[in-house]
Amino acid sequence: MSEYSDEEQRIMAYLRDSVSRGQQYFRSKNIADALGLSSKQVGVRLPNLDEKSEEVDIEKWGRARSTTWKVTVS
Repeated sequence: MSEYSDEEQRIMAYLRDSVSRGQQYFRSKNIADALGLSSKQVGVRLPNLDEKSEEVDIEKWGRARSTTWKVTVS
């Protein structure tokens, strides 16, 4: 398994916790607000985390004002 940066670890922890409570759709802005990051920091890392992570699948789902991501447990 690949090494995660501090920001990636925080994002993964947030996603794992949220998915375990049944939430599956996320916006980068909402994740960023919860973690004190910028939406750009989150949006750039999510596709990379999809490749690195064996725990969750992250799929770019839609784009309106901001990108929506679908996250499911692998």
